[in-house]
Amino acid sequence: MIRLIQREIERLKKQILELGAMVEERVRMAVKAVEENDQELSAVVVRGDREIDEREVDLEEECLKILALYQPVANDLRFIIAVLKINNDLERLGDLAVNIAERAACVAEFEKGEIVTDLRVMADKVQTMLRMSLDSLVNIDPALARDVCAMDDEVDDIHANLFIKFEDAVRRRPDRLHQLTHLMGVSRNLERMADHTTNIAEDVIYMSVGEIVRHRAEGFHPEHAQPGACDENGQ
Repeated sequence: MIRLIQREIERLKKQILELGAMVEERVRMAVKAVEENDQELSAVVVRGDREIDEREVDLEEECLKILALYQPVANDLRFIIAVLKINNDLERLGDLAVNIAERAACVAEFEKGEIVTDLRVMADKVQTMLRMSLDSLVNIDPALARDVCAMDDEVDDIHANLFIKFEDAVRRRPDRLHQLTHLMGVSRNLERMADHTTNIAEDVIYMSVGEIVRHRAEGFHPEHAQPGACDENGQ
């Protein structure tokens, strides 16, 4: 029985890492599509969302099957619970990548400046966080996962500062309201990506040492909620 459950858990680990790699690539493509106004790349991200959704469902069903058949305990149980949660965060990251990719055409004509530069810095940090969180998952590295949690504040600060710059830009260039709204949507979706990436890191900590760090200073960072910061679709 022990050998059987270990075989199932190894297969589960392979599946979650494959999904993570797929999502990481979609995020990279979405950011590139916006930066380079690449409509073909944007379409690839949008079309690929179905595959991520299907893998997320398959992985959840696999977790539930293992729970029902083997009734795991201790480390094995923590691992499966963490995979269930990470699976959900990866699927949401895929959705957010689609949201960003769909804005590529809307922001293409916006002049390069401080806002675009800050968005690029923000996107780089989010992608670094995602890569680190997946590395912490591969290596079951709680120290690296804690580093990811600490970086979330940096992304929140950029998002909050960008909101101030967006307000100023709208006052100066009301004729560019459409593009500015979508640029703010990119910022908002990147900030949400950082939150989901932090969730993954928190689950790695739980998986490896059994410690729940949500709602603590090192593992939870409140969003910089700003009035009117949502895009047209509330994203």
